[in-house]
Amino acid sequence: MTVSEPKESDRRGGTHEMVRKLLDERQEMLMMFCRVAGLEPFSDSTPNPNVLQEFCQVLVDYSAFGHFEIYERIVAGRERRLRVVEVAREVYPRIAEASEVAVEFNDKYDASDHELNLHQLDRDLGKLGEEIAVRIEMEDRIIQALTAR
Repeated sequence: MTVSEPKESDRRGGTHEMVRKLLDERQEMLMMFCRVAGLEPFSDSTPNPNVLQEFCQVLVDYSAFGHFEIYERIVAGRERRLRVVEVAREVYPRIAEASEVAVEFNDKYDASDHELNLHQLDRDLGKLGEEIAVRIEMEDRIIQALTAR
């Protein structure tokens, strides 16, 4: 018995599922970002430390999913479409920079192993928000390449 290559429709379905999961992770992260940033109506000016810690976890999950499920697949050579590989090579350095800012934010504000200092939270959220916007723009370019027919 030989193992055959996955059918094109199976691979395409897997790609669409992967993109859907990334977009779901992104949506959850953005909703939590808004909560932490105080954009939610009637919220306190300082976020609840538990909400901040939850946001850090969601941020890390989102960053890790993009890296390990999408970019790792492309880097490992499991992506056959040249256009996807080209776009990924072009945007990945900028995505990596944005991911580094997210890791730094998490290290500073995940209170699981140290006391929180919120004095620079507004500034750090602003920087993180800018990097998230860039990351989303870069991810959307990859998504467009992945889902193009």
